[in-house]
Amino acid sequence: MSAERPSAMRLFGDAFALAPQRAVREDLPGGGFVLRHPEPLQPYARCIGAWLEHWAATTPDAQFLAERDARAADGWRRLSYAETRRLVGRIAQTLLNWGLPERAPVVVLSDNSVDHALLLLAAMHVGRPVCTISSAYSRLTKDFTKVRGMLDALQPALVYASDAAVYGPALDGWGGQALRVFGQGADTVPGAWAFADLLATRETPAVLATYHGVRPDDHAKYLLTSGSTGLPKAVINTHRMLTANQQQIAQVWPFLNRHRLNLLEWLPWSHTFGANHNFNMVLAHGGSLTIDEGRPAPGLIEKTVANLRAVKPNFYFNVPRGFDMLLPYLEQDASFAADFFENLEGVFYAGAALPQSLWQRLESVAERVRGRDRPVWFTSAWGSTETAPAITSVYWRLDRAGCIGGPLPGAEIKCEPNAGKLEMRVRGPNVFPGYRNAPELTAKAFDEDGYYLIGDAGRLVDEADPSQGVAFDGRVAEDFKLMSGTWVSVGTLRVRAVTALTPLATDVVVTGHDREEVGILVFPSPAAKDLSPDLLAERVRAALVAMRAEHGGSSQAPTRARVLDEPPSVDAGEITDKGYINQRAVLARRAAEVIALYSNVPDPRTVRL
Repeated sequence: MSAERPSAMRLFGDAFALAPQRAVREDLPGGGFVLRHPEPLQPYARCIGAWLEHWAATTPDAQFLAERDARAADGWRRLSYAETRRLVGRIAQTLLNWGLPERAPVVVLSDNSVDHALLLLAAMHVGRPVCTISSAYSRLTKDFTKVRGMLDALQPALVYASDAAVYGPALDGWGGQALRVFGQGADTVPGAWAFADLLATRETPAVLATYHGVRPDDHAKYLLTSGSTGLPKAVINTHRMLTANQQQIAQVWPFLNRHRLNLLEWLPWSHTFGANHNFNMVLAHGGSLTIDEGRPAPGLIEKTVANLRAVKPNFYFNVPRGFDMLLPYLEQDASFAADFFENLEGVFYAGAALPQSLWQRLESVAERVRGRDRPVWFTSAWGSTETAPAITSVYWRLDRAGCIGGPLPGAEIKCEPNAGKLEMRVRGPNVFPGYRNAPELTAKAFDEDGYYLIGDAGRLVDEADPSQGVAFDGRVAEDFKLMSGTWVSVGTLRVRAVTALTPLATDVVVTGHDREEVGILVFPSPAAKDLSPDLLAERVRAALVAMRAEHGGSSQAPTRARVLDEPPSVDAGEITDKGYINQRAVLARRAAEVIALYSNVPDPRTVRL
């Protein structure tokens, strides 16, 4: 069965900005089915470097990268495509001259920066794989066990960090033989090189000769999984995966080929969302990316606000926590709201489901600033580190969160019945070949038909019309049964609970494994901390009552909640650098809090119905 619907959304004033909604369903024995886009995947670039070569030749003066720089006359460091290609060539030549061990990656420990981008692009240009490790493992902790374990597993040829004073301690006790390179402070580390040394060599024909030898299935980068249990796995990302995925997206978002993106980005390049989806989207289509040194965190969100005022992006990508922290500024400052929405065509959320309350607040501000006749497009996608990352995309207008879009051209989604849900499995040119140096883990990651076992569940928005897309239905591994045998959909319940608790909760963790009742652990927001314990308990109770009235079933309505007094821990793997809560890690680390939640002993931090 197939269906096709015309797109009703105009972007950049373009009537053909989005492809028509299309999907094909093939039913399988046993109640499962496969979803595909009927359009074949069109040709895509041979390697990452082909994008840079193209734009440096065709739009050499167009701005590609920018970041704040106090040394610059206007406070900004800006690089055109031609200048980026010139510096990439110099760094690539230095890497070739140094004769680094073959197949050993270039690893970066620090946050996003122009120099960070130049090093990654240069290494991939000459076939050297790269890996960015979340800066939190080196910068926000004094326990460097994890980052050193990652370095041991990666065995890099070169390790770069922006500042020896900040990142040097993580390397001090590591026994690896990799070259150390620092943006500043290299003179304080014996044997280290300065980043400026990478730029000191003129490019020779060897760079282009090596570039022409890079093949689509060569390793482009390694991305590390969250590592909630033990050390993270290194996910192989090939050049084919990355370039094919951008072509897949462009076929349902045709505006990418006609209108130049202007992005402001904080999302870390240690994660596939910021690195593969957004950075690559800008590079593949000749857009401009300004690096945001701000974050969705107290003391840093103000930097994001200032940068949004300066850049006025035409598309904005973020995670729900980022929108949550940005909203008070948009709601309380009409001038900032006008700047933010002035050029904005689309708002993209990923990393976790967007609570409907945040969606409605964003829409309300946009309507107040722009009026009803110029709405902002809300969109999302679904994928993983192993899929480069997008498998589905929303390329039509939505009225609320929940839909993750339809399959991209060239991608296949097999939906298999599993524990009362439909487990989604994926296949396509954007799916990874395996985990680095882990053949057993790789074998377990695929089914007998070669579909990757991503671990998510989904359902059709409209059983009669697959073109209406797929609704996310939680993680198969996170869901659990109550003692009654009733399944609890953690992903769905979490979003509903956060929405009901707005603005009191930054996130929640769902409890009730092998118990009679569902409960939640609540990470309080700053607004919650301003309330007295009694008033906070009263408002949490009201939220639980409202959830029960809306969904009275035992698996859909928490009967108890406990407000936590300690924020999620990066060191313990409770939160990723995107601000997404790791449910299993929180439950394991806070087992005592779960016991207190289900205890009948009175406690001011626990609310029971």
